[in-house]
Amino acid sequence: MSEQLADELEAINSIYGDGTLSPSDDSPSTYILTLPGEITSSTLRLQFPPAYPDEPPVVLGTHSSGEHAKRGAAARDLALFRDAVGEVYEPGQVCLFDAIEQVKELIAAVTTAEKEDEEEEEDVEEGNGKRVSSYDATAATHDTQTGGGGGGGGDLLGPEPPWTLSLPMIELKSTFIARCAPVASPQQAAQYLQHLLASDKRVRAATHNITAWRIRGPNGTSFQDCDDDGETAAGGRLLHLMQLMDLWDTMVVVTRWYGGQKLGPRRFALINGAARDAFVRAGLVDEENKQEGKKKKGGK
Repeated sequence: MSEQLADELEAINSIYGDGTLSPSDDSPSTYILTLPGEITSSTLRLQFPPAYPDEPPVVLGTHSSGEHAKRGAAARDLALFRDAVGEVYEPGQVCLFDAIEQVKELIAAVTTAEKEDEEEEEDVEEGNGKRVSSYDATAATHDTQTGGGGGGGGDLLGPEPPWTLSLPMIELKSTFIARCAPVASPQQAAQYLQHLLASDKRVRAATHNITAWRIRGPNGTSFQDCDDDGETAAGGRLLHLMQLMDLWDTMVVVTRWYGGQKLGPRRFALINGAARDAFVRAGLVDEENKQEGKKKKGGK
């Protein structure tokens, strides 16, 4: 065991409790990680190569799902932890604390999302849920592009914002459409959103309109904000996407029409995927350069 791994083992057990990270009987390089009890009861098997932290730890699989775990929770936690390690690991730096904190946030967001999906499903069963077919979503796209939507009052709202729309993304009858526009101030972003909701009845009647914007102000100031519109954690993920893509003076609105079937955490990927498509179509993203940047960052 390297000195850095020994120090990390001691630190993890001090922070999260004795036995959080313990050696396995299988191999001297294999350890059992018990994820913090307040988020999950899953335990995972990790393997640390001799060169760790110059080489990343290997997440071998699930050790145990716990006594009262929901079906599929262990596989979910395993996938999320692998994603967390891949995101936070940097060669030469120990990474377990950052990975555990990252997966705590991810599991908390997914758990909240699952509860909201259950509530949405109950609403639909009771006749209170909002639904739209793929045909309606496509019609909403056409209406926006042609200035329709049946909202009225266009003169009072001012000129139509210069939206660039994504292609509709449809999964299990839920439909996602993103639109982005250049903005120069938070007030303008708010005005554009108000215009959209007032002028397009299909967007106004959608289940969620998730927004995010980043704006450079005068004298080195900057503004950034987001709104989940009831889709917990979705606005923050949109804002994080814009930060990763280094987008400024831009806003994005992702509209979701709930189709009556739960998507779980998959919906976050669809929300961000629709937003990214809008950014690409608006010419804000150089696809080739972005791919090269990812390769350089990964050292491949």
